[in-house]
Amino acid sequence: MEPDRIAAEAMSRLAQGLPALPMLLAARERHPAHAGLALAVADALHHERRLTEAVEAYAEAQRLNPTSADAWYGAGCANLSLKAAGAAASCLARAAALAPYSGRAQYNLGKALFELGEAEAAVAAFLNAERLEPELTEMARASIAAVIPGCSAADHAAVLQHRRRWADGLPIEAAAPSLKPVRRAPGRRLRIGYLSAFFGDANWMKPVFALINRHDRARFDVVMLSDGAPPSADSGYVDHAADVVAEVRGVPNHTVAGIVRELDIDVLVDLNGYSHQQRLGLLALRPALHVVAWFNMFATSGVTAVDWLVGDDAVIRPDEERFYTERIYRIPGSYLAFEVRYPVPDVAPPPCTARSGLVFGCLGSQYKLTDQVLAAWARILQQAPAVRLFLKNGGLSDASVQQHLLGRLQRHGIEPGRVTMQGRSPHFAFLDAYREVDIALDTFPYNGGTTTTEALWQGVPVLTFDGDRWASRTSTSLLRAAGLSEWVMADADAYVARAVALANDPATPSMLAALRAGMRDRLLRSPACDADGLCRAMEAFYRRLCEGG
Repeated sequence: MEPDRIAAEAMSRLAQGLPALPMLLAARERHPAHAGLALAVADALHHERRLTEAVEAYAEAQRLNPTSADAWYGAGCANLSLKAAGAAASCLARAAALAPYSGRAQYNLGKALFELGEAEAAVAAFLNAERLEPELTEMARASIAAVIPGCSAADHAAVLQHRRRWADGLPIEAAAPSLKPVRRAPGRRLRIGYLSAFFGDANWMKPVFALINRHDRARFDVVMLSDGAPPSADSGYVDHAADVVAEVRGVPNHTVAGIVRELDIDVLVDLNGYSHQQRLGLLALRPALHVVAWFNMFATSGVTAVDWLVGDDAVIRPDEERFYTERIYRIPGSYLAFEVRYPVPDVAPPPCTARSGLVFGCLGSQYKLTDQVLAAWARILQQAPAVRLFLKNGGLSDASVQQHLLGRLQRHGIEPGRVTMQGRSPHFAFLDAYREVDIALDTFPYNGGTTTTEALWQGVPVLTFDGDRWASRTSTSLLRAAGLSEWVMADADAYVARAVALANDPATPSMLAALRAGMRDRLLRSPACDADGLCRAMEAFYRRLCEGG
């Protein structure tokens, strides 16, 4: 059989879910220079999820036919699955250049670029995907809605526009009106439902369990609708016999809406935001009389069925409320008040007390390392020659991500020798890495949240500035609540100037040593760790919703 016919037959078998790889490998041995067979082998390996082998096979197909858009596209998608975003972006950019009509190449390129921290380029790629292939409209709009708060070029109006543009397309089931529950009789316990895909994630849900663990069970019933691993002691939950955990992973939204109604939930509180975007469709069904978002939204949801969004005075200003589809409830102090209920390393002295020069560090997610962030850090390093940079996140476990970031840093004038990069590690070791950092540099426009709390808990002050949106003020909320307002600058220029001044001040090591030694006690006495106050405020809010006033 001719090689082209073998490849065609193999693709037909793959489309029918039938094995094709043995036939292709045998043909490949007979025709090693045939580019079509090489591509078919790579596709078959990809189909079988043998991703590392698939990437190698796509490289051979590219060698045999460098102009094969399919070979570059396949390699890009396989690398995305391997979390090799740097390699994925390179391959998908080549595929998009070779096939400028391909919306799918643009869409997947957008996904890779976002993971690398190139938010503006990612949004442009998603818009291209929608323009080139209208059938990708829903996916492209969903992706833009998810990432838009982290795009520096997008203002409040743009965030609202893109989120409404996606949310307005959510399906509204015909059964939704019948799911609206009846108001409870006065004096009965209020039933609060918390919705999350992350109850089982250790370390991340600190504010959530700070609240849930303290609920007054004499006045409130607690229901957790879990889309992932269930809550546990390891994730910070203190078990209460009366609490209900409803496993809803994989259950369609309209079915979960029925479960919410059957459980007689008065207030449904979404903890996912756009981190588990598919459940925003559940909120659109309005399955409870009161629908609230808290903890993980950072901007308007754009979903008109969400009645309230919980924040605080630091993160959302009164004149910005017109850019929200929800009403705003503000918690006194920080809306992210937290407690730490798991083993952590001891606070270590700042490294600058033992060696010359400050180490500025960031342990935030790779997608938060935008070009604006790198440009600011470059200005700091240029004006403070003894400073070094320490970066650690899960994305940096991949060599292609490290290489891509080094290239971006070099374009901003940062020499590779001044940067240390580390990838993923177990959480205790991750926290222990703060012993390598004197001062943490916040990211923007997407601040740290968990990252900021963990840096502070390990004694490391976080330098930030009061940004132009909620996502850029999360650290402001936490630092002000912690009594560390002097680490919140007015703008990016002041952020850079303060970092340079600290780096060049000989008194900084002794100041940091004293601050670090007393940081945990300071936090525990501050509103940043006032979990009791957070619980009182949220319970008062729930009573106000359900009992009037």
